[in-house]
Amino acid sequence: MSAAVFAPQASAQTAPKIEFPAASPSATLKQRVGLTDIEINYSRPSVRGRKIFGGLVPYNEVWRTGANSATKLSFSTAVKLNGSEVPAGKYELFTIPSNNEWTVIIHKDTSAWGAYKYDSKNDVVRFKAKPITPPTPVETFGIGISDIKDESANLYLAWEKTRVNIRVETDVKSVLVPQIEAVMASNAEKKPYFQAALYYFENNIDLNKAEKWMDEAIAASPGTFYFSYHKARILAKKGDKAGAIAAAQKSLEGARKAEGAIRDEYIRLNEGLIASLK
Repeated sequence: MSAAVFAPQASAQTAPKIEFPAASPSATLKQRVGLTDIEINYSRPSVRGRKIFGGLVPYNEVWRTGANSATKLSFSTAVKLNGSEVPAGKYELFTIPSNNEWTVIIHKDTSAWGAYKYDSKNDVVRFKAKPITPPTPVETFGIGISDIKDESANLYLAWEKTRVNIRVETDVKSVLVPQIEAVMASNAEKKPYFQAALYYFENNIDLNKAEKWMDEAIAASPGTFYFSYHKARILAKKGDKAGAIAAAQKSLEGARKAEGAIRDEYIRLNEGLIASLK
């Protein structure tokens, strides 16, 4: 009897891993406004020739404000959104688009997919926002933060032929001013004279203190000619034109001895300030 011959069976092959582009790629936006850190995590669908609002995204229904998982946003401090108070924390962002007015919903973070499990009992705040038409159509949905100041910014949603602006307000003064006053009244060896003076000047808090602290900054670093430029700005705001011109002239003298781009910048700034005061 002849021996049996067994042919080896072909082993199953593992299919090569293929990575496809995401239809709605994820994005993370991080931005500090004043003393508040804002983070937004969302997915970005594109128009691809479709009608978006009133079509793909129905009017008068809750929208996840993006694609895939519900859009997440967080604030490190309490903020106001279009005048509505929102405590520090992590949230989901939902909206209800309509032709003439949107409802913006800040919702407790439930880590939901889409808006399928949205429950109004988890709303933190709701407020209204007016849609506008951007100058050019927006192919890919985007969330951004612009017009950033110490205590405010503009958070916007933009897609297709629609843009919705949301005013963000933060509280810096009530936190920062007591800290500045405490440091300046202390026996600390080094104090933030320049930064404190500039903050008081730009926020119209106390121009006399701003001038005094700028003088301290100049005394500690007499060769820093741009300190004198900012002293000139403080004096100009106080109405002391002669003092402002003198400070700007001193800064101009120092700038002319400098090298590089800073030289040209401060010559231009000082000459412009002097001309405005004559």
